[in-house]
Amino acid sequence: MTTGTPSGNLPSNLPGNLSSDPSSDPSGSLPGASARRLARGLVLASHAAPAAVVTGLAAALAAALGSGWLVVTLVTVAVGTGQLSVGWSNDWIDARRDTAVGRTDKPVVAGLVTARTLRGAAFAALAACVVASLALGLVPGLAHLVAVGGAWAYNARLKSTMWSWAPYAVSFGLLAVFVVLAAPGPRVPAVWAVAAAALLGSGAHVANTLPDLEDDAATGVRGLPHRLGRRASGVLAPSLLVAAVAVVVAGPAGAPGPAAWIGGAIAVGLALAAGVMALARPRSRAPFGLSMCVAVVCVVLLALAAAETAVLP
Repeated sequence: MTTGTPSGNLPSNLPGNLSSDPSSDPSGSLPGASARRLARGLVLASHAAPAAVVTGLAAALAAALGSGWLVVTLVTVAVGTGQLSVGWSNDWIDARRDTAVGRTDKPVVAGLVTARTLRGAAFAALAACVVASLALGLVPGLAHLVAVGGAWAYNARLKSTMWSWAPYAVSFGLLAVFVVLAAPGPRVPAVWAVAAAALLGSGAHVANTLPDLEDDAATGVRGLPHRLGRRASGVLAPSLLVAAVAVVVAGPAGAPGPAAWIGGAIAVGLALAAGVMALARPRSRAPFGLSMCVAVVCVVLLALAAAETAVLP
């Protein structure tokens, strides 16, 4: 799920009065700002690319499991609004930290949108997520809301602890549970499918954190990748992704077919490329992008094995 890093022990003289009001914007108010400028800030703060990938993969898996257009639409709305709430809450919560380290690539620091606006947008998206999730049934709805809640907990606190990987593992695993339980029929997700999703989430977390290790350290953030160090985390990220690929390929009963072998080889190659890039170019965002590509390939393989991804209890 979309993420950033939380504020740690920040100095009290931050620009924009962020030290006294966490909900304020570092650039102050934006009188006369155009709707286009505000829209750009909201899009950037939503972490649009990974949010779109996660939403698209959930919708694709729902369709592959035989869900009708209404269920696929509700899954898309639920996951999409959940992702928006996570992205916007991340940049709202991290506003002071981003200002402290001069993250001018962040829309709040750049003055495109206020942290207060992001807070309101995050809660509005969360409300829409609650409605769409529960419209698919109480059990699948609660599973998805726990996943979204885990991502919010990551943004608010857990990313700065040794348990920073846990929200990713739990939320990605529960996303698979949500999509399967929302599909027609009395089916439940196969254990191997949930495990693969959790491994993908954990690998994505480590890859996503690597470019910001120094900035995070400057504000007291010490998640698991920070504690392990760049080199160890650069090895851990592709290892988790390769493990996820292995589970997806070997999980279904019977010998893997040609599509599974080919898809698995492609995914492993992407995972290894992510590891090499993480060590060779420490500030690059490419490892996280490559981890999303691994997730795409794995979801394609899950869709091809839909009959075994969702099984009778």
